[in-house]
Amino acid sequence: MTIIGWILLGLIAGAIAKALMPGKDPGGCVITMLLGIVGALLGGWLGRVVFGIESVDGFFQLSTWIAAIVGSVILLIIYRVVTGGRARG
Repeated sequence: MTIIGWILLGLIAGAIAKALMPGKDPGGCVITMLLGIVGALLGGWLGRVVFGIESVDGFFQLSTWIAAIVGSVILLIIYRVVTGGRARG
């Protein structure tokens, strides 16, 4: 997958993660999208290391999307814990 594919996948995965975990986040939409991009990479890495499978076979593979969304949700949880749930004001 190209870098543009990773970015697009991450943006969409970040939006899905935000929909699964609604609430106010410090940083807003931009931070959520960046977390989605990094979460997509994290999900692919976790799939390979923990489960021993190549989870990033292609952009349209279900395993790629699941890995990206799970990685994004994990990062969103970590981000909320680290920031203490502070909402920007």
